[in-house]
Amino acid sequence: MPRRHCIRLVHLLLALVLMLPLAARTAMAASEVEVRAALADMLNGPDRLALPIERIRPALKAYYLGNKGALYWSDTARMDKLVTRLKQAESDGLNPADYPADQLAELRDTMDFADAWRAAEAELYFDAFLVAYAADLKIGRIAPQKVDPHLFRNRKTIDVLRLLGGMAKQPDPSAYLTTVEPKNPHYQALKKILRAYMRLDQSGSNPSIAAGATVKPGGSDPRMAQVRALLAMTGDYVGPPSASPVYDAALVKGVTAFQARHGLEAKGLIGKQTILALNVPPAERKRQIILNMERWRWLPDNLGDEHVLVNIAGYELDWVQNGQIADTMNVVVGAVATQTPEFSDQMEYVDLNPTWTVPYTIATKEMLPKLKANPFAYAAEYEVFVNGKLANWAGINWAAYGPGNFPFTFRQKPGPTNALGRVKFMFPNAHNIYLHDTPARDKFAFTTRAFSHGCIRLSRPIDFAYDLIARLPGWSVERIDAVLASGVTTRVTLPTPIPVHLVYATAFKGERGVEFRPDIYGRDRKLSLALFGRSPS
Repeated sequence: MPRRHCIRLVHLLLALVLMLPLAARTAMAASEVEVRAALADMLNGPDRLALPIERIRPALKAYYLGNKGALYWSDTARMDKLVTRLKQAESDGLNPADYPADQLAELRDTMDFADAWRAAEAELYFDAFLVAYAADLKIGRIAPQKVDPHLFRNRKTIDVLRLLGGMAKQPDPSAYLTTVEPKNPHYQALKKILRAYMRLDQSGSNPSIAAGATVKPGGSDPRMAQVRALLAMTGDYVGPPSASPVYDAALVKGVTAFQARHGLEAKGLIGKQTILALNVPPAERKRQIILNMERWRWLPDNLGDEHVLVNIAGYELDWVQNGQIADTMNVVVGAVATQTPEFSDQMEYVDLNPTWTVPYTIATKEMLPKLKANPFAYAAEYEVFVNGKLANWAGINWAAYGPGNFPFTFRQKPGPTNALGRVKFMFPNAHNIYLHDTPARDKFAFTTRAFSHGCIRLSRPIDFAYDLIARLPGWSVERIDAVLASGVTTRVTLPTPIPVHLVYATAFKGERGVEFRPDIYGRDRKLSLALFGRSPS
């Protein structure tokens, strides 16, 4: 059943509960023994309970009946705190409409604690929606693999019994929910800035800076007053308020910061792309933040004390050690037609002077047509294998082969033109994706760097090899240089595998605060459809 239909059903069931006649009120609440007896009747009974309760019935039975867990919702103050948190769900990047806060508030307001059955019902309803909210907050609202075929993350699970046990130790349910949410620094930064964009959206102040000629530093343009005011709101401009049309040094600094945060060429020139980025409505930025909060929920709770994080949409790699970024470098990722997938794995070894085994699609679509014109087109740099055995280029009639009838494998020898450059970083996976050097250095000069067949090219691969290998026993920078100079393929196994996370983050925590990037693969659009039923405007 679609989630929105489930929510409507729950709203109806809660309304029916509230319409039941109240028992005669007494000065004393029902005893704990009576409430527990009512809970046992409900949880052990043959009838299906309301859907949110039924989903977690085994955990509720284990908590209340097996573990004799404490009755938690025995006063309206706790109920009120949960209701308030549900109503403010957007501050957590969630949808308030997914939770029946008004119906729970009415249940709270009409609560008769003298009636053991009603008290037990309230206990279970409030449990169920605290669990539902905690699950959405911690692991996300939607299964990742349902959003995009390039997204390879299994949906995380939540231990409901452990969640209920933890709740019993915290008198404030809202404070308890805060302990459940992801601690990822990107998530926390997005949550913080989300509130600022919510305020901007609620204020109704949509930017509308007119298009015009490119403005250079030191120039003058009447739009500069608007630019200055807008960048003051985003925190990029920290100079004094001014209505001056002069594009002064303080404003140049603010514009450059804004451009860097939005993945634009940060040279201070105010042209078409900068104006477009300035004019993105707060509502759209708010949605972008919420989409990326959902993505960060999908990641493992612990990324690893040491890990590699590649942001596909940001064209950037971060090497993290003990929670701090030890190094950052630009990367080239898959083109739109050959997108880099999202997944997590572990780096196991590094190849110096690697060979390159040509993917089947490249061999048949790009190399074969050239071989038909010149049978020795690749003989100088590549070895050819037939059914896994080394073969001779002479005597192969390439005209007789094509896709679906191609028993050949091409392997490029190490050397200055090798497609993988001088080093390859391997985290073996089903997608045949890895990090590597490249002889095509010109691509790193672009702001948008989606050019590869899917693997990830590093701007400073040798530095990264030094970082990872030179710290190992028996290795040094000098030895690495000597091996590279020899041209001999050498594998260096890492004693402890390093987690690698390939993510697609169009909003994330960067050196300059929260940064935004364009949706190069259209994955924001797909996630927006899944969460909101519509694409970004």
